[in-house]
Amino acid sequence: MTTGNGHVSFIWGFAELLRGDFKQSDYGQVVLPFVLLRRLDQVLAPTKEKVLEEAVRLEGRGLDLDPILKRAAGQRFYNASRHDLERVHSDAENALAHLQEYLAGFDPAVREIFEAFDFEATLTRLQKAGLLYRVLGRILDPELDLHPDRVPNAAMGDLFEELIRRFSEISNETAGEHFTPREVVRLCAELVLAGDEALDTPGIVRTVYDPACGTGGMLSMTDELVRERNPQANMILFGQELNPESWAICRAEMLLKGQDPSKIAPGSTLSADGAAGQHFDYMLANPPFGVDWSKDHDTVKAENEQDGAEGRFAAGLPRKSDGALLFLQNMIAKMKPADQDGGSRIAIIFNGSPLFSGGAGSGESEIRRCILENDWLEAVVALPEQLFYNTGISTYIWVISDHKEERRSGKVQLIDARELWEAMPRSLGDKRRRLSLDHIDEVLELWRGCDDDGERSKVRDNDFFGYQRIVVERPLRLRYRGGEGAVGSLWAQSAFQKLAEPAKSADDPDAEREAGEGVQQALIDGLRSLNGVDTTDRSEMERALKPVFADAGKLSTAVRKTVWEAVSERDSEAPIVTGKGGKSEPDPTLRDKERVPLQESIEDYMAREVAPFAPDAWDDQSKTKIGYEIPLTRLFYRYQPPRPLEEIDAEIRSIEDELAALLPKGPR
Repeated sequence: MTTGNGHVSFIWGFAELLRGDFKQSDYGQVVLPFVLLRRLDQVLAPTKEKVLEEAVRLEGRGLDLDPILKRAAGQRFYNASRHDLERVHSDAENALAHLQEYLAGFDPAVREIFEAFDFEATLTRLQKAGLLYRVLGRILDPELDLHPDRVPNAAMGDLFEELIRRFSEISNETAGEHFTPREVVRLCAELVLAGDEALDTPGIVRTVYDPACGTGGMLSMTDELVRERNPQANMILFGQELNPESWAICRAEMLLKGQDPSKIAPGSTLSADGAAGQHFDYMLANPPFGVDWSKDHDTVKAENEQDGAEGRFAAGLPRKSDGALLFLQNMIAKMKPADQDGGSRIAIIFNGSPLFSGGAGSGESEIRRCILENDWLEAVVALPEQLFYNTGISTYIWVISDHKEERRSGKVQLIDARELWEAMPRSLGDKRRRLSLDHIDEVLELWRGCDDDGERSKVRDNDFFGYQRIVVERPLRLRYRGGEGAVGSLWAQSAFQKLAEPAKSADDPDAEREAGEGVQQALIDGLRSLNGVDTTDRSEMERALKPVFADAGKLSTAVRKTVWEAVSERDSEAPIVTGKGGKSEPDPTLRDKERVPLQESIEDYMAREVAPFAPDAWDDQSKTKIGYEIPLTRLFYRYQPPRPLEEIDAEIRSIEDELAALLPKGPR
């Protein structure tokens, strides 16, 4: 009998049977459900006859047999078929039919898992390739003994997770599928568990949730770390996954770990919350980077408009092309109140976009504002590039908590771990680097220290990340002139040009065009008659334009505005144009937007940065918006002085000499 890595190696060898008939990226879809089937078969063997007797005895009575047969099996699942794997294998000619009948005998929850694997199609394909009987024989080899007496639930879960990791790496190499590296998952789990002093209490119950759980890596790692720390802790794992195959793998692993697979919900977390109304101790996620949430828009929008517990997305909506912050809002909505239930901790992996995308007032900025003003953001960890299988971009772990330590209250810690990595022995897709256990420990030490040391850790007040986007206005100063210059400006205006364009519904387009051209000519003649008019007095220009407008006939407001624009030009020496109540009119062409740190008053900023250069400027307070962003990269920027010119020149000469040596010498 083999155990641990021996089991994995044996199963990996069994996968080699598929070479040539299946692509490597399909191995997991074949092998994983067979491993699950072998485990379930052995778990159910002791109570097989009891389950069959109960099924026969109660048949036809109209009862819900599901809970009854589960009690008879002594498990969360059962199989009411007369077959088991040994019996299926004993009849080579009818193996496929017997195996299909055996699968149909499982309870609905287990059948759902195999259906999501599309296992029936896999069996048919194996049969056509002449491999089904050989695969059955290999999975029944005594060397692969997965009986719970020999392989406990925890060890079985670890074994299954290792297989998932290996098959995912193959898939990532060839297909770029999404899988979170184990060491990154471990760092997230360690950050979530850090500081939970009560976790050592015997029999303590903790809940874990992942709204984008994939194959269940985050859930399994958290469970594993808690078991290492406190074997007597009771962990209850929850999750949701959109991809059917990943959902099936995750459910299978939960089943093998002795967890309740029904707590892994299918479908989109954003539009079909599988954990509605529930709250959790720990939450972890690696939602897809840049995921388009258009399909979920209507449901998400409806929740955005609700207040309180019913509205998960009340803080704001990000752009449709990137729904990562929606997953975080979903998790925040499931935090336990700190004053009642001890609170919650969250670790979520993002790319750089959620740190800064969206200006003041945008959905992204409003979500960051909600998190920071509620003092939920505890830390952001910048990870090395090239850590993930399907992307080499920069990634970040956000740590969220609603029960910060007193020393962290009102503050955010930024940790720069971008240089904490070691090279992979060989690349796996885009993954060329990894975190060692020492690197993970170093990040945790930085987190525990919570120091503003400037090198790898910075601590800032929450309002450091906020800013006020103000609109700085300059007064409108105009000079008014008629003549050919005004006529030329008039022709450039679209509203003027459209006067001669008949409406599509016009009964007589030619007549309408002719009438419009007449209005155009009247306006042109009128402006030409004002040749020599040059004034900064709007009242004087109004009197001059009065006969021009009268000669042109009835004009729309848009055309009148166009004429005024044609006769107006900016003049910095002209008096300020005023509106009602003598209030200065702003000049849109001189309008500017400035960012003022939230920690500074707008008045002080205007006096220092604007007034010395534009004394007549003012800020339009009605247009001020509050924004938040997390400029982590800028805070850790280290200036690198350019190389001396002499060094660059010497390098260029060296390269030129090398090139010259490669060229043929003398005539050919």
